[in-house]
Amino acid sequence: MKKIIHSLGWLAVLFSGIASAADTALQVYTRDTHSLNGEWRIIVDPYENGFYNYRYEPFDQQENPSVNAFFTDSKMQKSTDLVEYDFDKAPTLQVPGDWNTQNEKLYYYEGSVWYRKTFDAPAMQDTDRVFVYFGAVNYRADVYLNGKKLGVHVGGFTPFHYEVTDKIKAQGNSLIIKVDNKRHADAVPTLNTDWWNYGGITRTVQLVVVPETFIRDYTIALTSLENKTVSGRVLLDGAKGGETVQLTLPELNIKQTLTADKSGQASFRFSVPDAQLWSPENPKRYTVEFQSDADKLTDKIGLRTITTKGKQLLLNGEPLFLRGISVHEEYSAENGGRVRNKGEAKQLLLWAKDLNANFVRLAHYPHNEDMVRLADEMGLLVWSEIPVYWTINWTNEATYQNAEDQLSAMIERDKNRAAIIIWSLANETPVSAARNRFLERLAKKARSLDNTRLLSAAMEKHYRSDNPNIAVVEDPLAELVDLVSFNQYIGWYDGLPEKAERVTWEIPYNKPVFISEFGGGAKQGYHGDANTIWTEEYQESIYLKTLAMLDKIDGYVGTSPWILADFRSPRRLLNGIQDDFNRKGVVSNKGIKKKAFYVLRDYYQAKAKPVTQE
Repeated sequence: MKKIIHSLGWLAVLFSGIASAADTALQVYTRDTHSLNGEWRIIVDPYENGFYNYRYEPFDQQENPSVNAFFTDSKMQKSTDLVEYDFDKAPTLQVPGDWNTQNEKLYYYEGSVWYRKTFDAPAMQDTDRVFVYFGAVNYRADVYLNGKKLGVHVGGFTPFHYEVTDKIKAQGNSLIIKVDNKRHADAVPTLNTDWWNYGGITRTVQLVVVPETFIRDYTIALTSLENKTVSGRVLLDGAKGGETVQLTLPELNIKQTLTADKSGQASFRFSVPDAQLWSPENPKRYTVEFQSDADKLTDKIGLRTITTKGKQLLLNGEPLFLRGISVHEEYSAENGGRVRNKGEAKQLLLWAKDLNANFVRLAHYPHNEDMVRLADEMGLLVWSEIPVYWTINWTNEATYQNAEDQLSAMIERDKNRAAIIIWSLANETPVSAARNRFLERLAKKARSLDNTRLLSAAMEKHYRSDNPNIAVVEDPLAELVDLVSFNQYIGWYDGLPEKAERVTWEIPYNKPVFISEFGGGAKQGYHGDANTIWTEEYQESIYLKTLAMLDKIDGYVGTSPWILADFRSPRRLLNGIQDDFNRKGVVSNKGIKKKAFYVLRDYYQAKAKPVTQE
């Protein structure tokens, strides 16, 4: 049965989801903004003395907080004043950036660090509105402006913002964030992961000045391949109803006048029979403009469909093979740590392009917006996921709401990026009734927000009890998703590489099959025979034998081996080999390609020839 989304039904589903999340969506990337990046003062506060008094009562819940509440940014007024901190004398860190790789003392630190930035308000009209926008803060952010709390955000990889129109001053503003990266059993991710828990303001901070009524958000998608129909909507914030918005796609000669309803929404639909469809081979993007009375929002969008038909994966109605690689948002070739800018993001994607890849799995959390938009521009398809990883607290409602909030924020930010074809719900989660209910709710939420893309999750395998050479992928989650995706490590955690020559697969679903992880570790420059673990030759052998095995799987539509580049993980403790790095990268943490890189590159070069439709 072919899975295809048609315009009217999709619009009803998509719009209802977007309307419910409108308070969180704010399109910022293409606007002129005022950067608050750069040097911030910091105070490391492991006992949270700046947040609690000695009775462990939060200062920000008191009517008259002490001057020793760090968010008050207090100073001594006379020589007898007891103020036990001073941001003006504190050290600094760069934003965006993690604290672990900027300050050696903070390499392993998990706890609270207070950040402060002082600034003057940008030029604006009396009726303008101002927002402060954070690309991401890991993990919890308590945000204060001029001594007043703006709010709390939980989730280390998603954007958030606050309106500060009535709180900002012309001069001498003090923006303070208590950043807390402590892990928690009920959090998402939970206590146990296989990547570094980088702390800090890891993505951009911007001031956004907009008119009183402004274009807050928009959605656009190709909703009918047969008729080349484009559908979508725009949302005006501050509208009272009756306002007009001009929609134009100049290159396609599209111009429409839209009228907002009382909620500020206006929908649209038109045909583009001559449009070029976005694909990895031709990542064509069109300029789209929304113009209201006092505001204008411009962006670049691609038009494409992604569907399934039985065991086929179809891009724009044509069979697609995903020549992929998994990627962490970490760039270690120079200073290490989280990706901090567009250049570092682009280098990761250039390595993927060097592999002849047409697809990246952005693991295990939403990556920065630069990464996604560069993929759009460079012609790389994208799998984007949330950190529902390993063993979440499936029975805690707050944990579920945390996961849902991150899912919603990921979709809201990136819903107009043609490159993204898969939203992923989870990675290697153990089957149980509670887990199944948790992920079923997430799947329903994802489809309510965006039913133009596919859903998947990285599942696991097991072996038949009567035959240890028959691997089985069978999971209730497979019934909910569009691609049957799973991780497997034959040759590394599961036997030696030659085991791949004996294993066959049993996957009882009439759906495309995607292998979301395989691989093994190798220290770049360590050589030996193919039977010596940690050598480049051993990793090379895993790749050669695994790829031959995968080609025999019925419905196989691609893979994203683990992983593009070595990355830090506190689980990886073997001195002289791992040294705090997961060594499964086909590129080292210094940017040097290993032997497995070339095996995968040659395999993908052969796979790049057109796939014939059966």
